[in-house]
Amino acid sequence: MTHIQTFPFEKDKFEQIKDFHFGLNWPVVYIQEDGREMYIGQTTNVYARSKQHYENPDRARLKRIHILTDEEFNLSSAFDFESLLIQYISAEDSFKLQNGNGGLINHNYYEKEKYLAKLETVWPKLREKGLVKQSLADIKNSEFFKYSPYKALTEDQLVVAMKVENSIKKRDAVAHIINGGPGTGKSILALYLLKHMKEDKDMKYLKTALVVPMSGLRTTLQRVLQRVPGMGAGMVIGPSDVTKKEYDVLIVDETHRLRRRVNLTNFGSYDLTNKKLGLHKDATQLDWIISSSKQQVFFYDNRQSVVPGDVRPGDFKKLNAVNYNLTSQMRIEGGEDYLRFIDDLLELKATKGFESTNYEFKIYESIGQMVRDIKVRDSEHTLARVVAGYAWSWNTKGGRDGHDIEIDGLKLVWNSKNIDWVNSKNAINEVGCIHT
Repeated sequence: MTHIQTFPFEKDKFEQIKDFHFGLNWPVVYIQEDGREMYIGQTTNVYARSKQHYENPDRARLKRIHILTDEEFNLSSAFDFESLLIQYISAEDSFKLQNGNGGLINHNYYEKEKYLAKLETVWPKLREKGLVKQSLADIKNSEFFKYSPYKALTEDQLVVAMKVENSIKKRDAVAHIINGGPGTGKSILALYLLKHMKEDKDMKYLKTALVVPMSGLRTTLQRVLQRVPGMGAGMVIGPSDVTKKEYDVLIVDETHRLRRRVNLTNFGSYDLTNKKLGLHKDATQLDWIISSSKQQVFFYDNRQSVVPGDVRPGDFKKLNAVNYNLTSQMRIEGGEDYLRFIDDLLELKATKGFESTNYEFKIYESIGQMVRDIKVRDSEHTLARVVAGYAWSWNTKGGRDGHDIEIDGLKLVWNSKNIDWVNSKNAINEVGCIHT
């Protein structure tokens, strides 16, 4: 069982930690805090680590140290526990974390699931001590947890991050294209790179920003980074914002949604940006990125390019670029098997159904029953939504009365908000367009 022992973080009290049963030569996780700031760490000698931290002015001002101990802790489980606490507590935002995000890796080890289950039992104890406020479920469902730059990286993400950062440090005159399908952690890695570059001694002086073409996601990421020490909403920009300064590095999430001069709502503004950058009239937003930065990191999935005005795949082949691939599935419990099944289903190649104990997949004959079931799921998890491709006219746009979709007598309306619709109050009673 995991226990929490609290000590004053005072130099003349360190002998108490030394005399503590787990104070020497045992893997532990510890939390230092003063009610406002917090540092989370792990060590095999918390007595020695406490003395080290006391020499650090940032750590020394933290008044208490809470030591999480367990007879079953080993190095791997302590490291994982530390990583999980950083991810969840940073998402809650009750404390200002002193931790950086380097070194957080999602790795496997013996009986990992058993140790992860211990977090469920220790969390109420952390709440009793005032170290956390929300439930694990509420935090996990939050946008900050989903997009936290403190997320632990998978092995393939870490390898890509190291290669990209090494190239940036050497000032290599190449672009980096990181390819990955849905759920492979492209946005997570983009945010990780943005934060880690601000912390690295060789890169923190570089002028860096994260470009996000879609306004909804851009607004969400701005809210997330506003809460991260040393970051800020201004580090997330739209494609046209690149004209405001010259950048050393631009990281572009959802690169496949960069636009070209086709089917625009405001050709004048687009043409003005091209003029500011000295580009020809038909230059693309990809050209804007290249013209405004010395190095670029593109996160790309050509299968998610969904409208005629998106930058074409051939435009990326013209770049002097190094390509990387992300393959680990982070979003869907059904994993790669589910994704392959959906691909085969849509391409009329599926020869058998999909079965999983971790993931529910249904094909409905009644849309009414489907909507009712989704509302039940939403009442249970607050994460269920009805979505669709743009196959019906948007008659209710601008708040007009009526409905947009009618199937078997069931009348439905499209999303009433373009930005952050999924978290809006009436989202469960609307249909979200997948392009929103």
